[in-house]
Amino acid sequence: MLKTILFFSVCLVLTGSTSLFSQKLHENPELDKQVEAFLERSKYHWQDMNVPASDGRVLYDLIIKNGYTKALEIGTSTGHSGIWIAWALSKTGGTLITIEIDETRYNQAFANFKEAGLSDYIDARLGDAHELVPKLKGPFDFVFSDADKWWYKNYLIAVLPKLEVNGCFTAHNVTGQGRSRGITEFLDYLESLPNMKTTIDRSSYSGISISYKTKE
Repeated sequence: MLKTILFFSVCLVLTGSTSLFSQKLHENPELDKQVEAFLERSKYHWQDMNVPASDGRVLYDLIIKNGYTKALEIGTSTGHSGIWIAWALSKTGGTLITIEIDETRYNQAFANFKEAGLSDYIDARLGDAHELVPKLKGPFDFVFSDADKWWYKNYLIAVLPKLEVNGCFTAHNVTGQGRSRGITEFLDYLESLPNMKTTIDRSSYSGISISYKTKE
C-alpha cells in the first residue's frame, strides 16, 4: 500500500537555479483507500495502450515531489495513467485535463475515474488532441504525452509556451528497439532547446522522458 505523505520538502537544482517546494499535502485517507482498492481490483485488466503501474507511480511521484497542480494528459486511453496523476493531484490540490480521441476508450476512462473516486479532479475531454492541445489556454506545470508518437514534437511545441518555468513535460514509450522516427525527432528537438533539461527514466521497458523547463 502506498503510504500517505504528510509533508514533503525538496529542492530541485536546474541549471544553477534552485526551486523549493514545501507544503503540507492534502490528507484524504478514505480516498486513498478507494483508489488503492480500485487499482488492486483492476491491476490485471489494463489494456488499450495503458501504462503499467510502475510508470503510473513515476508520474505520481513527480507530481508529489514538485507540488504540481495544473496537469495535462495527452492520450487518456481507459484511464490508468490519469488515475495515478489525479491521485497525486488530489494531494497537491490540483486538477487534470486529459484528452482522448476514441469514444469507447473515453467512456471507459470516465467510468474508471468515477469508480476510483477521482472524478472531481479530472476534466476528461473527448476529441482530437491535434486540434485541442493548441487551443488550450494553460498554464500547465505538468504534462504527460502518451498519444501518437509521431506527433510528440508537435505536442511539445504547442504546450511549451504554456508550460510554467520549473514545470515538467513527460512522454511515454521513448526507449526500446522499436523506437519510432517520431520519437527520435522529438528527443532530438528536446536536446536542442536551451531551456529544457531532459533525463530518461529507464525503470520500465518503455521509458519515460522527463524534461524540466528551466527558463522562458
